Amino acid sequence: MPVNYKQSGKSAGVIYQRDQYSKGGITKRYWDYRDKVMLDNINKDAEVILDLGCGEGITLEKICVLFNGRRIIGMDIDDENIAICRERGLPVIKGDIYHIDMSDESVDCCILSEVIEHLDDPKSAFLEIKRVLKPGGRLVVIFPNDLAFKLARIVMLKFKEAFYDAGHLRQWTPHDMKKYLVALGFNIELSKSIPFLLWPISLHCVIVGSK
Repeated sequence: MPVNYKQSGKSAGVIYQRDQYSKGGITKRYWDYRDKVMLDNINKDAEVILDLGCGEGITLEKICVLFNGRRIIGMDIDDENIAICRERGLPVIKGDIYHIDMSDESVDCCILSEVIEHLDDPKSAFLEIKRVLKPGGRLVVIFPNDLAFKLARIVMLKFKEAFYDAGHLRQWTPHDMKKYLVALGFNIELSKSIPFLLWPISLHCVIVGSK
């Protein structure tokens, strides 16, 4: 699927996740590093793991390898994403993050990787995640620092990516995200800017909350 989910079709100018990842180099190395930070924060005894907004399934594949034998579900609303994941044999379902088709308190860990910045109603999404999480279950949220990404891409002469419309509706900060989650009843277990400690020069923030 295009990095901007509102776009579709292999037309000129559209950026796809797997196309970017397959180029290798620093893009792939950083993506793998970001995913490792996320994977390290999935509760090790998790039996049911839900990757919400799984996109083309790059991270979902890694979850399946690391947690082989567990019940792993990727969920996305886009038909193109669903098709790409299924072509690779990944466990994916079509679904709406505002109405997750799972029972109350049935999930051990929810992953929300580069999704929250696309949502027009984050409160409803977080409350729905809280509904399906088991008591003590974890939510791992990853969101980008758009300005830092833009500057880094310009420095690396990746002008197409730097000025691409990724369809983000809001720039979250670590402070805003933690405050938001606490207000909704989550306990904050971790807040980490990567690859640096300081948010203004980092590319992502990883926040882990528990129910």
